[in-house]
Amino acid sequence: MRRIVRIVATVGVLLLAIAVATAVWWHQNALADPVERRLRLALPDWPARARPIRIALLSDIHIGNSTMDAARLTRIVAIVNAARPDLVLLAGDYVAEHDVAVARAGAAALVAPIARLRAPLGVVAVLGNHDQSVPALIAAALRRAGVTVLDNAAVVRGPLVIGGAGDAFSHHDDLPGTLRAMAGKSGAKIVLTHSPDLTMHVPPTVGLVLAGHTHCGQGVLPIVGPPRVFWKPGLRCGVVRRGGTITIVSAGLGTSSVPLRVGAPPDFWLVTVSGER
Repeated sequence: MRRIVRIVATVGVLLLAIAVATAVWWHQNALADPVERRLRLALPDWPARARPIRIALLSDIHIGNSTMDAARLTRIVAIVNAARPDLVLLAGDYVAEHDVAVARAGAAALVAPIARLRAPLGVVAVLGNHDQSVPALIAAALRRAGVTVLDNAAVVRGPLVIGGAGDAFSHHDDLPGTLRAMAGKSGAKIVLTHSPDLTMHVPPTVGLVLAGHTHCGQGVLPIVGPPRVFWKPGLRCGVVRRGGTITIVSAGLGTSSVPLRVGAPPDFWLVTVSGER
Protein backbone atom coordinates (compact mmCIF):
# COMPACT_ATOMS: atom_id res chain seq x y z
CA MET A 1 0.00 0.00 0.00
CA ARG A 2 2.79 2.40 0.92
CA ARG A 3 4.48 1.65 -2.38
CA ILE A 4 1.30 2.55 -4.28
CA VAL A 5 1.02 5.81 -2.33
CA ARG A 6 4.66 6.65 -3.14
CA ILE A 7 4.09 5.91 -6.85
CA VAL A 8 0.95 8.04 -6.95
CA ALA A 9 2.73 10.87 -5.12
CA THR A 10 5.73 10.67 -7.46
CA VAL A 11 3.50 10.73 -10.54
CA GLY A 12 1.59 13.68 -9.08
CA VAL A 13 4.80 15.62 -8.46
CA LEU A 14 6.03 14.88 -11.98
CA LEU A 15 2.75 15.99 -13.53
CA LEU A 16 2.80 19.17 -11.45
CA ALA A 17 6.39 19.87 -12.50
CA ILE A 18 5.47 19.35 -16.16
CA ALA A 19 2.46 21.65 -15.81
CA VAL A 20 4.55 24.39 -14.17
CA ALA A 21 7.32 24.07 -16.78
CA THR A 22 4.77 24.22 -19.59
CA ALA A 23 3.12 27.31 -18.10
CA VAL A 24 6.50 29.04 -17.76
CA TRP A 25 7.35 28.13 -21.37
CA TRP A 26 4.03 29.45 -22.69
CA HIS A 27 4.44 32.63 -20.63
CA GLN A 28 7.89 33.17 -22.13
CA ASN A 29 6.33 32.71 -25.58
CA ALA A 30 4.00 35.60 -24.77
CA LEU A 31 6.98 37.79 -23.80
CA ALA A 32 8.92 37.11 -27.01
CA ASP A 33 9.73 39.88 -29.45
CA PRO A 34 7.08 39.98 -32.17
CA VAL A 35 7.51 38.18 -35.46
CA GLU A 36 7.71 40.62 -38.37
CA ARG A 37 5.42 39.43 -41.15
CA ARG A 38 5.73 40.98 -44.61
CA LEU A 39 3.41 41.26 -47.57
CA ARG A 40 3.44 43.22 -50.83
CA LEU A 41 0.21 43.90 -52.68
CA ALA A 42 -1.38 46.16 -55.28
CA LEU A 43 -4.42 48.27 -54.46
CA PRO A 44 -7.07 49.60 -56.84
CA ASP A 45 -7.37 53.36 -57.38
CA TRP A 46 -3.70 53.92 -56.66
CA PRO A 47 -2.84 57.52 -57.60
CA ALA A 48 -0.65 57.92 -60.67
CA ARG A 49 3.06 58.39 -59.91
CA ALA A 50 2.58 57.72 -56.19
CA ARG A 51 5.42 55.65 -54.75
CA PRO A 52 4.84 52.44 -52.75
CA ILE A 53 3.92 52.89 -49.09
CA ARG A 54 5.10 50.66 -46.26
CA ILE A 55 2.45 50.20 -43.54
CA ALA A 56 3.19 48.79 -40.09
CA LEU A 57 0.13 47.15 -38.49
CA LEU A 58 0.16 46.74 -34.70
CA SER A 59 -2.74 45.41 -32.66
CA ASP A 60 -3.80 44.14 -29.24
CA ILE A 61 -1.13 45.75 -27.09
CA HIS A 62 -3.07 45.01 -23.87
CA ILE A 63 -0.76 47.01 -21.65
CA GLY A 64 -1.18 46.45 -17.91
CA ASN A 65 -0.79 42.71 -17.35
CA SER A 66 2.23 40.46 -16.81
CA THR A 67 2.99 40.18 -20.53
CA MET A 68 2.98 43.88 -21.42
CA ASP A 69 4.39 46.84 -19.56
CA ALA A 70 5.82 50.15 -20.74
CA ALA A 71 9.34 48.73 -20.99
CA ARG A 72 8.32 45.87 -23.29
CA LEU A 73 6.16 48.16 -25.41
CA THR A 74 9.08 50.60 -25.75
CA ARG A 75 11.27 47.74 -26.99
CA ILE A 76 8.60 46.71 -29.51
CA VAL A 77 8.28 50.30 -30.74
CA ALA A 78 12.04 50.34 -31.37
CA ILE A 79 11.71 47.13 -33.41
CA VAL A 80 8.90 48.65 -35.47
CA ASN A 81 10.83 51.88 -36.01
CA ALA A 82 13.83 49.86 -37.24
CA ALA A 83 11.60 48.52 -40.04
CA ARG A 84 11.21 52.14 -41.23
CA PRO A 85 7.48 52.20 -41.99
CA ASP A 86 5.95 55.13 -43.85
CA LEU A 87 2.74 54.80 -41.86
CA VAL A 88 1.79 53.05 -38.62
CA LEU A 89 -1.74 51.75 -38.05
CA LEU A 90 -2.95 50.64 -34.61
CA ALA A 91 -5.89 48.22 -34.59
CA GLY A 92 -7.18 48.61 -31.03
CA ASP A 93 -7.21 46.87 -27.63
CA TYR A 94 -4.58 49.01 -25.94
CA VAL A 95 -5.39 48.04 -22.35
CA ALA A 96 -5.37 44.69 -20.59
CA GLU A 97 -8.78 44.44 -18.98
CA HIS A 98 -12.32 45.78 -19.10
CA ASP A 99 -11.88 47.01 -15.52
CA VAL A 100 -11.96 50.82 -15.36
CA ALA A 101 -9.03 51.16 -12.92
CA VAL A 102 -6.83 48.87 -15.03
CA ALA A 103 -7.84 50.73 -18.18
CA ARG A 104 -7.00 54.10 -16.63
CA ALA A 105 -3.56 52.91 -15.56
CA GLY A 106 -2.99 51.34 -18.98
CA ALA A 107 -3.94 54.53 -20.78
CA ALA A 108 -1.40 56.48 -18.74
CA ALA A 109 1.34 53.90 -19.39
CA LEU A 110 0.60 53.86 -23.10
CA VAL A 111 1.49 57.45 -23.92
CA ALA A 112 5.29 57.55 -23.67
CA PRO A 113 6.03 54.36 -25.67
CA ILE A 114 3.50 55.12 -28.43
CA ALA A 115 4.85 58.67 -28.73
CA ARG A 116 8.17 57.11 -29.81
CA LEU A 117 6.67 55.64 -33.00
CA ARG A 118 8.23 57.24 -36.07
CA ALA A 119 6.63 57.30 -39.52
CA PRO A 120 6.57 60.11 -42.12
CA LEU A 121 2.81 59.71 -42.69
CA GLY A 122 2.06 59.46 -38.99
CA VAL A 123 0.18 57.05 -36.77
CA VAL A 124 -3.54 56.30 -37.13
CA ALA A 125 -5.61 54.25 -34.67
CA VAL A 126 -9.02 52.78 -33.91
CA LEU A 127 -10.31 51.45 -30.59
CA GLY A 128 -11.06 47.82 -29.73
CA ASN A 129 -13.54 46.04 -27.49
CA HIS A 130 -11.17 46.16 -24.47
CA ASP A 131 -11.01 49.94 -24.81
CA GLN A 132 -14.73 50.49 -24.28
CA SER A 133 -14.68 50.86 -20.47
CA VAL A 134 -13.10 54.33 -20.82
CA PRO A 135 -12.97 55.00 -24.58
CA ALA A 136 -12.64 58.78 -24.33
CA LEU A 137 -9.72 58.46 -21.91
CA ILE A 138 -7.87 55.98 -24.11
CA ALA A 139 -8.50 58.06 -27.23
CA ALA A 140 -7.19 61.13 -25.40
CA ALA A 141 -4.05 59.24 -24.33
CA LEU A 142 -3.40 58.21 -27.92
CA ARG A 143 -3.86 61.78 -29.11
CA ARG A 144 -1.36 62.98 -26.50
CA ALA A 145 1.07 60.53 -28.08
CA GLY A 146 0.52 62.22 -31.46
CA VAL A 147 -1.87 59.60 -32.86
CA THR A 148 -4.89 60.32 -35.07
CA VAL A 149 -7.84 58.37 -33.63
CA LEU A 150 -10.69 57.44 -35.97
CA ASP A 151 -14.19 56.43 -34.93
CA ASN A 152 -16.18 55.51 -38.04
CA ALA A 153 -14.38 58.31 -39.86
CA ALA A 154 -11.71 58.68 -42.53
CA VAL A 155 -8.45 60.49 -43.25
CA VAL A 156 -6.07 60.75 -46.19
CA ARG A 157 -2.45 59.82 -45.65
CA GLY A 158 -0.33 60.08 -48.78
CA PRO A 159 -1.96 57.99 -51.55
CA LEU A 160 -4.25 56.20 -49.07
CA VAL A 161 -7.78 56.89 -47.89
CA ILE A 162 -7.97 55.24 -44.46
CA GLY A 163 -11.40 54.45 -43.06
CA GLY A 164 -11.28 53.78 -39.33
CA ALA A 165 -14.29 51.61 -38.50
CA GLY A 166 -15.44 51.00 -34.93
CA ASP A 167 -15.16 47.52 -33.46
CA ALA A 168 -17.81 45.09 -34.77
CA PHE A 169 -17.33 42.60 -31.92
CA SER A 170 -18.51 45.14 -29.33
CA HIS A 171 -21.10 46.64 -31.73
CA HIS A 172 -19.39 50.02 -32.11
CA ASP A 173 -19.04 49.74 -35.88
CA ASP A 174 -20.77 51.90 -38.45
CA LEU A 175 -19.40 50.61 -41.74
CA PRO A 176 -21.88 52.57 -43.92
CA GLY A 177 -20.88 55.76 -42.11
CA THR A 178 -17.20 54.94 -42.49
CA LEU A 179 -17.62 54.28 -46.21
CA ARG A 180 -19.50 57.57 -46.64
CA ALA A 181 -16.62 59.39 -44.94
CA MET A 182 -14.20 57.72 -47.37
CA ALA A 183 -16.29 58.31 -50.49
CA GLY A 184 -15.44 61.96 -51.01
CA LYS A 185 -11.70 61.42 -50.78
CA SER A 186 -9.26 60.50 -53.55
CA GLY A 187 -6.85 57.60 -53.21
CA ALA A 188 -6.58 53.86 -52.66
CA LYS A 189 -9.10 52.85 -50.01
CA ILE A 190 -8.29 50.71 -46.97
CA VAL A 191 -10.22 50.02 -43.78
CA LEU A 192 -8.62 49.81 -40.34
CA THR A 193 -10.71 48.13 -37.65
CA HIS A 194 -10.33 45.94 -34.57
CA SER A 195 -12.39 42.81 -35.12
CA PRO A 196 -12.13 41.37 -38.65
CA ASP A 197 -15.84 40.45 -38.66
CA LEU A 198 -16.95 43.37 -40.80
CA THR A 199 -14.69 42.33 -43.68
CA MET A 200 -17.61 40.19 -44.88
CA HIS A 201 -19.53 43.40 -45.60
CA VAL A 202 -16.79 45.53 -47.14
CA PRO A 203 -17.43 46.46 -50.80
CA PRO A 204 -14.89 45.61 -53.54
CA THR A 205 -13.88 49.28 -53.77
CA VAL A 206 -11.92 48.67 -50.54
CA GLY A 207 -8.76 46.80 -51.45
CA LEU A 208 -7.44 46.11 -47.95
CA VAL A 209 -8.82 45.56 -44.44
CA LEU A 210 -6.40 45.58 -41.48
CA ALA A 211 -7.53 44.06 -38.18
CA GLY A 212 -6.53 42.24 -35.00
CA HIS A 213 -8.67 41.02 -32.08
CA THR A 214 -8.28 37.27 -32.51
CA HIS A 215 -4.68 36.97 -31.24
CA CYS A 216 -4.57 34.24 -33.93
CA GLY A 217 -6.12 32.04 -31.25
CA GLN A 218 -3.41 32.87 -28.64
CA GLY A 219 -3.39 29.25 -27.44
CA VAL A 220 -3.40 26.91 -30.44
CA LEU A 221 -2.76 23.40 -29.21
CA PRO A 222 -1.83 20.49 -31.49
CA ILE A 223 -4.92 18.49 -32.53
CA VAL A 224 -7.13 20.48 -30.12
CA GLY A 225 -6.65 23.83 -31.87
CA PRO A 226 -7.58 27.20 -30.30
CA PRO A 227 -9.47 26.86 -27.00
CA ARG A 228 -12.27 29.28 -27.86
CA VAL A 229 -13.69 30.91 -30.93
CA PHE A 230 -14.55 34.62 -30.98
CA TRP A 231 -14.19 35.27 -34.68
CA LYS A 232 -16.13 34.35 -37.78
CA PRO A 233 -15.05 31.24 -39.74
CA GLY A 234 -11.94 31.81 -41.82
CA LEU A 235 -10.94 35.02 -40.05
CA ARG A 236 -8.70 33.70 -37.26
CA CYS A 237 -5.29 34.72 -38.55
CA GLY A 238 -3.13 35.99 -41.37
CA VAL A 239 -4.09 36.83 -44.93
CA VAL A 240 -7.69 36.28 -46.03
CA ARG A 241 -8.71 36.85 -49.65
CA ARG A 242 -12.33 37.55 -50.50
CA GLY A 243 -13.03 38.72 -54.02
CA GLY A 244 -10.89 41.78 -54.66
CA THR A 245 -10.42 42.55 -50.96
CA ILE A 246 -7.53 41.28 -48.85
CA THR A 247 -7.89 41.17 -45.07
CA ILE A 248 -4.88 40.90 -42.76
CA VAL A 249 -5.53 39.68 -39.21
CA SER A 250 -2.63 40.26 -36.82
CA ALA A 251 -1.85 37.99 -33.86
CA GLY A 252 -1.26 41.13 -31.84
CA LEU A 253 1.42 41.94 -29.29
CA GLY A 254 -0.05 41.26 -25.86
CA THR A 255 -2.41 38.76 -24.26
CA SER A 256 -5.83 38.72 -22.65
CA SER A 257 -7.63 36.30 -20.30
CA VAL A 258 -4.45 34.27 -19.63
CA PRO A 259 -0.86 35.57 -19.95
CA LEU A 260 0.23 32.70 -22.20
CA ARG A 261 0.82 32.02 -25.90
CA VAL A 262 1.31 28.76 -27.75
CA GLY A 263 1.16 28.22 -31.49
CA ALA A 264 0.35 31.89 -32.05
CA PRO A 265 3.41 34.08 -31.43
CA PRO A 266 3.05 37.85 -31.10
CA ASP A 267 3.51 39.63 -34.41
CA PHE A 268 3.24 42.83 -36.38
CA TRP A 269 2.80 43.22 -40.12
CA LEU A 270 4.81 45.28 -42.58
CA VAL A 271 2.62 45.64 -45.66
CA THR A 272 4.00 47.37 -48.75
CA VAL A 273 1.17 48.67 -50.93
CA SER A 274 1.35 50.18 -54.41
CA GLY A 275 -0.50 50.25 -57.70
CA GLU A 276 1.83 47.75 -59.36
CA ARG A 277 0.47 44.30 -60.18
